[in-house]
Amino acid sequence: MELPRGMKDFESEENANIEHIRSHFKKLSNLYGFSFMDPSPIELLSTLETKSGPGIRDEIYYFKDKGDREVALRFDFTMGLTRYAASQKSMKLPAKISAFGGVFRYDEPQKGRYRYFHQWDIEVYGKASLESEAEIIEITSRLFDSLLLKDITIDINHRNLVESYINKVFDSKEPELVADILRAVDKITKKSQEQIVKEFQEKGYDTEKLEKILEFSQIKGTISEVENVFDTTQLESWDELKALIDSLENRGVSNVRINFGIVRGLDYYSGIVFEVFDKNSTLGALAGGGRYDTLTKAFNREDIGATGVAGGVERIMLTMQEQKIIPESNQNRVAVLYINEEMQKVAHSITSLLRLNNIPTDIDLAGRNMKKQMDIATNAKLAIIVGPQELENGNVVLKDMVTGTEGTISLEKLTEDPKSILNLEKL
Repeated sequence: MELPRGMKDFESEENANIEHIRSHFKKLSNLYGFSFMDPSPIELLSTLETKSGPGIRDEIYYFKDKGDREVALRFDFTMGLTRYAASQKSMKLPAKISAFGGVFRYDEPQKGRYRYFHQWDIEVYGKASLESEAEIIEITSRLFDSLLLKDITIDINHRNLVESYINKVFDSKEPELVADILRAVDKITKKSQEQIVKEFQEKGYDTEKLEKILEFSQIKGTISEVENVFDTTQLESWDELKALIDSLENRGVSNVRINFGIVRGLDYYSGIVFEVFDKNSTLGALAGGGRYDTLTKAFNREDIGATGVAGGVERIMLTMQEQKIIPESNQNRVAVLYINEEMQKVAHSITSLLRLNNIPTDIDLAGRNMKKQMDIATNAKLAIIVGPQELENGNVVLKDMVTGTEGTISLEKLTEDPKSILNLEKL
C-alpha cells in the first residue's frame, strides 16, 4: 500500500494552498491577456527530445504504449505549449499562452519538489522583442506581490553575454566547450568553487581560465554597480540587458538586479534569462525563464521566437510558510444539528436550502446523537439546531460557535433570506 518513490498524496489543506496560488495566477493571467490552456500530459518521446536529445530520458518518465509508441509524461509546459504554438500556422502573433498543473520529473526527490509537482507557466510567441521579456518579468513580479511574498528578487542575465565571455577567455567557440562551462556556472549555487574546479579539471579544462569564468559569474548588482567592477564594453548584449532594466523600471518593477551567474540549465535558452529568489531563503529559485528562440526553430518555425517563465508551486508554498503568510483556509461554514431522529428530515431540508444559496453547510449523515454531531460543528462559525420545542413555534436555534452565544430565529425568515438572517456578510 505504498506509493512509488517521489510521489505523494495532496491532502485537503495542501490542495487548498495550491488552489490559492492557482486562483491568483489565473486572475493575473487574464489581466495581462494570456489565454489559459492545459497542454496534453502525454507527449511523444521524440517531441521531448527535440532540443534536449536522448539524454532527457534520464530525467523523465517514458514508456511504450499499447501501440508500441514511445511516449513520455510532460516534464514542463514549455515543450508542449511550443509544440502546440508551432503547429498553429494561422495563430495571431504575438500569441500569449498560460498554463497551470502537474508535471513529472524522474530526479532525486528534494525539499519542495517531488517527482510529481505543480507549475505555473506563461509564454509569449512571436517576433523577438525586449518588451515581451519585460512583460513576462513584470507579471512574474506582480504574481509574487499578489501572494504577499516579501524580499523577492529577480536576477537577470543574458546567455549571449556569458557565452561571448567564455569564447574570449577560452579563445574558442566550440559548442561542447561552451555548453560544459555554462554547466559549471550553473552549478555555482549548488556546489563550492573548489568542487566545480576539481570536477572540470578532470575533464581537462584549464583551471585558471575556469576560475576566471567562475569569478565573473559572481558579479551582481545594479547597472552602475556592475559597470564599476567590470569593463562591460567588452561584453556582447550588455546594452540589451540595460535596455531591459530600463523598460522594467518604466513599468514600476524595481526588485530586479543583474547577476552574471544566472544561465539556466536547459540548453534551449538563447537570450535573456532570469530566476526569482527569496533573499532570506535557502530553497533555491522559485521561478525561472527567458528567451528560447532555438526551441521554436527546432520545431521548424524559423518565423517565430519565444520567451516565457515557469514557477514551482510547492516551493512557493514552502516560502509562504517560511514567511508565515499561508492563507486561512477556514470558510464561514454552517453546521445543521438535530436533537432527535424526528427532527432529522427538517434538518436535511434546511441543509439543502442553505447549499442552494451557496452557503457551505455540514450535517451528520449517520444519525448520531447530539454530542457526536457537535464534533462536526467545531469547524463551523454557526450552528443551526433543530429541536422539537422550537420547531413547534416555527423556530430553530442559532448558535455562534466562536462566542458560544445562541438565540432562536424564525424558520420562515431563514428559508426566505438565509444569507441576511445568518448575517454571513459580517463573518
